[in-house]
Amino acid sequence: MTTRQGHPPGVNWANKTIWTGDNLEVMRGMNSESVDLIYLDPPFNSKTDYAAPIGSQAAGAAFKDTWTLTDLDVAWLDLIEAKHPDLWRVIQAAMVPSDKSYLVYMAVRLIELRRVMKDTGSIYLHCDPTMSHYLKLVMDAIFGRSNFRNEIVWRYPKYSPGTKAFGRDYDQILFYAGSDSVRITPQKIARDEPVRQLVRENVGGVLKNKRDPETGKVMYRTSTTKNVASVWDISLVMPASKERTGYPTQKPLKLLERIIRASSNEGDVVFDPFCGCATTLVAADDLGRSWAGIDISPKAADLVVERIEERQGLFHDIVHRTDIPRRTDLGPLPAANSAENRQRLYGEQGGYCAGCGEHFQSRHLEVDHYIARSKGSTDHIDNLQLLCGHCNRTKGNRGMEYLRAKLRLAS
Repeated sequence: MTTRQGHPPGVNWANKTIWTGDNLEVMRGMNSESVDLIYLDPPFNSKTDYAAPIGSQAAGAAFKDTWTLTDLDVAWLDLIEAKHPDLWRVIQAAMVPSDKSYLVYMAVRLIELRRVMKDTGSIYLHCDPTMSHYLKLVMDAIFGRSNFRNEIVWRYPKYSPGTKAFGRDYDQILFYAGSDSVRITPQKIARDEPVRQLVRENVGGVLKNKRDPETGKVMYRTSTTKNVASVWDISLVMPASKERTGYPTQKPLKLLERIIRASSNEGDVVFDPFCGCATTLVAADDLGRSWAGIDISPKAADLVVERIEERQGLFHDIVHRTDIPRRTDLGPLPAANSAENRQRLYGEQGGYCAGCGEHFQSRHLEVDHYIARSKGSTDHIDNLQLLCGHCNRTKGNRGMEYLRAKLRLAS
């Protein structure tokens, strides 16, 4: 449990914090194993640009879901190849450059999400058939195939005339646990018709039919509810709904409430790195969870305040930040060229240059950033490698693909 103004244990930000900015950079400043439940509804690679209607509560919110492979994507792909080879092979299987660009964007963020999620935590990735098959493989590589729990089908009534294909009336939500110890709280829904069921009891570790102690007859009960399975029938946010903000990809509160109830307890930390119109944060607040969110649009911060105040009245404990939090679980990061980093990298690389592959004594190797500082990187050890002087100067602030192309031409 946490107070309104306090920090949940192990967390380096205040409860009820929303950031405006690039979620990757913010997440790199969050403590490891600090989040109990993650829900994300990222772009789907739909090749569509979205904007909220003028005059709606979400007016001004917009994002592009169109992807092209950039130099920065290639640089991240180099880092993934070096640090996460299984994941790199999945991304290389993408058929076209736009898909590869999208998967690089998602992969580097999912790596950070795995780091900030507790082993006792859960993650729900919302997607649709556009990229769900690739994202499943990416999630297997990062969170572990054995930690996959469900592909939840969120089915919503929707008129779809469809002349080239059947209409699509569902999204997918990929549910992964942090470890085998994770359990859910079963959720109940009403049955269409009551059902007569046998009453069962545990006798010496064996499940048996329960009998009336006086008559000896088998006992029955009438059941009006059932456990939720992996197909969820929940309506979209309809045009006349009070919760509708006009945000182009808004999800219903009922959907997020079910996820939060199933995979968290009161006081747990719920995190949404693509919080958009803040539905996750509103649902978490209603259910007594601690929460944090990030969105690239400043409109998200306005919406979370407006929506929570509409439901609960005015209060002033929501924190809006645009800075990057400082991790408190590692101590200060050593400078990139520190002796500590050089020694560790030299051991990891076996004394070989990460570019040309030649072996050098330590003094002839230089620390290089996979992603240049000019492109928003940090001195985190996962962003560092050793190159010989020639390779380092040839690469400059460009990606490793550029260096490899130069080395191939020179050979």
